[in-house]
Amino acid sequence: MDAIEFVEKEMSQVKEFPKFGPGDTITVHYKIKEGNKERIQNFRGVVIQIKGKGNTKTFTVRKIASNGVGVERIFPIASPNIEEIEINKYGKVRRARLYYLRGLKGKKARIKQKRVN
Repeated sequence: MDAIEFVEKEMSQVKEFPKFGPGDTITVHYKIKEGNKERIQNFRGVVIQIKGKGNTKTFTVRKIASNGVGVERIFPIASPNIEEIEINKYGKVRRARLYYLRGLKGKKARIKQKRVN
């Protein structure tokens, strides 16, 4: 098998996900292995950044846990553990990296919703 066939084989295994960007609220259905069992865990939050190109592309999702502590998780887009990505809201932002959300709480951390017709 030469390099071209290898790359084509790898690219055919990458799942297609809906298009999303920074500021969007998404739910990532992620496979988690615990011992010999496997289950799907949902991680719902705001996309604060997207980095990289092609197979090395990653995106960071931030959510607020039940006790008010922010939790961020970085997902590789080509991960076989991502079962599905669901878009809940499209956000209207003017930045590509939303690191300023880390310092905001409550109503100040809200993002305006984009109108989708």
